[in-house]
Amino acid sequence: MDITRSSPAPVRVVAVPPEPEPADPTAPPEPADLATLPEPAYAEPLAPAPADLATLPEPAYAEPLAPAPADLATLPEPAYAEPLAPAPGAGARARRRSRPRDLLALLRPGQWVKNLAVVPLALLDTHPWGAAAFLRTGWAVLGFTLASALVYVVNDLADRERDRLHPVKRHRPIASGRVSTAAAGVLTGVLALSLTGWAVAGPAWQWWPTALYLALSLAYSQGLKHVPLVDAFIVATGFVLRLVQGALLVGAEVSEWLALCVFSLCLMLALGKRRHEMTAAGRAHRPALSGYTLAFLDHLVVLVAVLTAVSYVLYLRDDAALAAGASLVTLLSAPCAVFGLARYLQLLLVEQGGGNPVHVLFRDRATLVNAALWAALVTLALVLPHASA
Repeated sequence: MDITRSSPAPVRVVAVPPEPEPADPTAPPEPADLATLPEPAYAEPLAPAPADLATLPEPAYAEPLAPAPADLATLPEPAYAEPLAPAPGAGARARRRSRPRDLLALLRPGQWVKNLAVVPLALLDTHPWGAAAFLRTGWAVLGFTLASALVYVVNDLADRERDRLHPVKRHRPIASGRVSTAAAGVLTGVLALSLTGWAVAGPAWQWWPTALYLALSLAYSQGLKHVPLVDAFIVATGFVLRLVQGALLVGAEVSEWLALCVFSLCLMLALGKRRHEMTAAGRAHRPALSGYTLAFLDHLVVLVAVLTAVSYVLYLRDDAALAAGASLVTLLSAPCAVFGLARYLQLLLVEQGGGNPVHVLFRDRATLVNAALWAALVTLALVLPHASA
């Protein structure tokens, strides 16, 4: 053997990996390992260009569904067309038709009931009653009705600018412009002439309470109404003068307790009216309200109400022309008077009323029923002396 010949090179064995099996298309894919996934590279977002709103296409809206039938009670009121202008001359004819009514409203006929309620009180101390006494009482009522109407017109003329600031008084004939100042001046002259004729035709020198009332009212209109407390006291004094005028014409003496009762009652109503004005419209329209506060007025109203009740009871005990058998009836009328005062204080302080005392006293049902019962008891107490005689 030839040892010099080289042996063959060894064969190198290379392991060939087996060929992978074909994947089963029905098998679910294996979940990827999220931790090993590379983070994607986000591109920097581009700022959108500002769009021209005018060039944007209008979106296509779907066809709206038919609304369900609505409740007719909840439907809004339809917008009515602008009314046509009135025919030429119609406004002037309307003003001519409304002028007599506005002139009558300027006289405030709703306030005349004050004269009917106060002047006839003089009959309480007049016995016996007769036709002459009633006629003289009616004559006194007529005189004070003319005088008070004259005062109302003068006050509305003087306060027309201030009344326009008040939520209620701005509707008065002069403040609203329905009655001109010239027409109001003519009406003032007519009332003054009528009042002069009343004084001349009546008994001589028995018209002085009405004249004093006019003097106080003119002073009130010229500046005293701006003085706190003085304004309310002047108003209450005017009602006492009504009582005195009725007593003079019927020939009766005025009871001091009755006069004090009338004064304190009317003062309570005047103070209550000012309290309501402060709560409703503030102090701008009446300068005298700057001297009041609600707490001060509340104390004054209660104080004067107590004075009214005490003076009424003292009048029944000392001065009223009642027979001995009417003492029980008189005693029963006192609670009616106290209830009437308490009801007014309730309307004023609890229900925030009292702006118009006439409306409060003659439209409140509880007050009307109580007043009817009181009047029946007082009338019975006055009739019993005549029946026993």
